[in-house]
Amino acid sequence: MSDTDSDTHDPAALRTPIVAVLGHVDHGKTSLLDKIRGSAVIEGEAGAITQHIGATAVPLEVVSSIAGELVDPDDFDLPGLLFIDTPGHHSFTTLRSRGGALADIAILVVDVNDGFQPQTLEALDILKRSQTPFIVAANKIDTVPGWNVHEDAPITQTYESQSDRTRQRLDESLYTIIGNLSDHDFSADLYWRVQNFQRNVGVVPVSALTGEGVPDLLAVMMGLSQRYMKEEMEIDVAGPGVGTVLEVKEEKGFGTTIDTVLYDGTIRSDDTIVVGGLNDPIVTEVRALLQPRPLAEIRTESRFDNVEEVGAAAGIKVAAPDLEDAMAGAPVRVIRDRPLEDVVAEVESELADIAVDTEEEGVVVKADTLGSLEAMADALGEAEIPIVRAEVGDVAPRDISVASTADDAKQRAVLGFSVDVLADAKRRAEIDDVELFTDDVIYQLVEGYTEHVEEIERAQQDTILDNITRPSRFRVLEDHVFRQNDPAVVGVEIYSGTLQNNSFVAKWEDNEPTRVGQVKGIQEQGEDVDEARAGERVSVAIDGPTIGRQVKEGDLLWTEVPEKHAKILEQELTSEIPADELEALNMYLEKHRKRDPFWGK
Repeated sequence: MSDTDSDTHDPAALRTPIVAVLGHVDHGKTSLLDKIRGSAVIEGEAGAITQHIGATAVPLEVVSSIAGELVDPDDFDLPGLLFIDTPGHHSFTTLRSRGGALADIAILVVDVNDGFQPQTLEALDILKRSQTPFIVAANKIDTVPGWNVHEDAPITQTYESQSDRTRQRLDESLYTIIGNLSDHDFSADLYWRVQNFQRNVGVVPVSALTGEGVPDLLAVMMGLSQRYMKEEMEIDVAGPGVGTVLEVKEEKGFGTTIDTVLYDGTIRSDDTIVVGGLNDPIVTEVRALLQPRPLAEIRTESRFDNVEEVGAAAGIKVAAPDLEDAMAGAPVRVIRDRPLEDVVAEVESELADIAVDTEEEGVVVKADTLGSLEAMADALGEAEIPIVRAEVGDVAPRDISVASTADDAKQRAVLGFSVDVLADAKRRAEIDDVELFTDDVIYQLVEGYTEHVEEIERAQQDTILDNITRPSRFRVLEDHVFRQNDPAVVGVEIYSGTLQNNSFVAKWEDNEPTRVGQVKGIQEQGEDVDEARAGERVSVAIDGPTIGRQVKEGDLLWTEVPEKHAKILEQELTSEIPADELEALNMYLEKHRKRDPFWGK
C-alpha cells in the first residue's frame, strides 16, 4: 500500500465487520459458532481470540490459519470478524444501528436434511426487511448417508473425495435449499458458482461437527466484507462511542448493567453516556467497563476484567447508575465534548424511528426488545391488526387492564413475543376475560391471534344468522291439500333456500308482494321439524289463507324477508349461506328492486 493511500484507508481505522448467525432451532447455529471458536483457540495462540460480552472476535491471522490457502492475510485490510454470540434472530432484531440492522452480514444456518422450517422463514423475512447481505451455511453434510469425513477440509476437497451416490444425495438436498430460497425471491447458488454476491446468495455446504466447509465459510465472509463493506467499516477511531444495548442484566457487585455492542468510536471508563430508556433517555456516568476474563483466568474470583477504554467493534458490559429502565435494542451514545441536549435529541430521534404507531383501539403488544417490537408491529400491520399499545417487557397486570377496556371482544387480547407473563397478570386475564397469546416465532403468534379472531367472527355470524329470516321459494303441490284453512295444511316442494317455522309467507302478483299467512308447523314424514331445505317435500301448516282463494294449488310462494334482514344477508352474510339460499335471496331482491331500485340497500 502506498503512502498516499494510507491516510484515507488506515487499516487501524477499519473496524471488524459484525456477523450475526441466524437459523431454525437445532439446525446448528451454536455448534457452528463453537466450531469457529474452537478451531480459533486451537489454531491461534491462547489470547489470539478474544471473548467479548455477547460476541467473539476472530482476528484476521486466525481466520487465515483456519481457512488455509483460501484466505491470504495480505489481501485484506479488515482486522477480522466479530461474531455475535447470542444465538437466534431475537438478537438480530434487537441489534439495530442507526436506521438498520446492526449486523453487517449474516449467516443463515439451514440443516441439509431438515430444510426450511418456521424460524428459517422468519429469519429470511428479517434479512429481507433489514436488507442485510447474507450467505447460507448448509449444515450437517456429514450426516448424508455414506459421507466420508475429512476433518476441517475445504468443501471442494472433501466433496471431490465422496462417492458418486453420496455426492448425488448431497446435491439433491442443496438444490432443494436453493429452490426454497428462489421461492422467497432470493437468487442463490453454490458459492463457487456465484459471480456477484450483491445479487446472489452463496450457499456454503458445511459441517459444524467435522469442520468441513468452515474454511470456505470464513473465506466467503471475509471476501464479501472486504469487497462490499470496506467503506462502511471506516470509523472515527477516537470519536465518541456509538452502540446498541444487547441486554439489560443484574450483575452481582455492579447492580444493573447493559451489555452493549459498540460499532463506532470508543467508550472510556470516565465517560458520560446517554441510553434509550422506557420513558426518557437516561443520562448516566460510566462506573466500570467490563470484559470477560480470558478462558485461562476464569478460575479467579471475578469473571470480569475492568478496562479503561474499548474501541469499535466490540461487545462490552457497561456498569452505571440508573440503568433499570434501559431497553434492549436501544441506542447508547457517549457524550464527550458535545452539548448534552444534542446527544439526548439524537437518542430520542433514533427511538422515534423505532416507535410503533398506535391507534385509538387495538391489541396490546409486548416484546423482549425494541427491535422485536418493531418486527411485531410490521407483521401486525401487514395483517391489518391495529395496536393500541406496544412496549418492551414482560406482560404485567396493567397490560391486562388496558386490554380489558376494549369495546370489541376481538381486541381484548395481549400478544407477547419472547416474554414471560407475570403470575398476577395471568390471574387478572382470567378474571377480566382477556386472551393471552405468547410465542417465540412472530408469525406463529400472529397466526394464533388471527385464528382466535376468526372463531369470534364465526360465533358472531352464527348468532346473527340465528336471528335472521332466511329466504326461500316453494310451490304448493297439486292434490296435496290436507286441510283448507284455520290453518291450511298443504304439501309443498322447496325450490331454493330454507323455509323456517313461524316465518311469514308472501305471494307476488302484478309485481306486488302480498302477505298471505304465517307458517305454524312443518312436518317431514310425520315428524315435526323447525325448517325445511331446498329439494325437500314437506307438509306445512299456514295460518291465514284458505286454499282455493288466497292460495291455490300450484302457486309459487316466498318467505317474506324483512328489508333490514335482506340487507344484512346481502352485505354481510353471503359467504355464510348455501348457494341455493343465495339464489332465492337474489331472486327476491330482484323482484323488490323492480318496484323500488333501492330496496334493501
